[in-house]
Amino acid sequence: MKKISKNIAILGFLSVGSLSFAQNIKENSVKNSDDKALIVKADHQELDAKKKAAEEKAKLPKPYDPKADADKDIQNLVARAKKEKKNIMIQAGGNWCIWCLRFNQYVQTTPELKKLVDDNYLYYHLNYSPDNKNEKVFEKYGNPGDKFGYPVFIVLDQNGKMLHVQQSDVLEEGKGYSLEKVKEFFNTWTTKS
Repeated sequence: MKKISKNIAILGFLSVGSLSFAQNIKENSVKNSDDKALIVKADHQELDAKKKAAEEKAKLPKPYDPKADADKDIQNLVARAKKEKKNIMIQAGGNWCIWCLRFNQYVQTTPELKKLVDDNYLYYHLNYSPDNKNEKVFEKYGNPGDKFGYPVFIVLDQNGKMLHVQQSDVLEEGKGYSLEKVKEFFNTWTTKS
């Protein structure tokens, strides 16, 4: 009798263990299918975001010229800057960079910023792309794109001397730029400052 009750106890223990194991497998398969649903949803959202960014990028003006002789262009700007008593604002980046294109568009379409730039700076878009990395020019300014990403701004005085390098992320606000921060940046580096 003792042996039978011991066998029943073992059988009961195994049955409960099996049920528990089966329940864990079912819960894990439900959890894994939820995880897959989240991954698919995240992938779909990421694809939508990339598609919207590509559509936005396609509509924005492309101010960077990979074929330009940047060194010669900047030398010409320095000669003009002396005559016009303006500093030079170099926006380094490329037509591949959505934030570069957004900044350009923001400045060009915000009358207050456009006037501030036109009155105080000679503005240049220094290209960095696989077509033309302008390595010698970037080297002169300490390769700021390597440190800060793009766009990055290089401010030169009327003699071509580098005054300041500005990373752009501190000027951002949401999916664009802060009017107050951009105005402050431009106002800080005018010849009148």
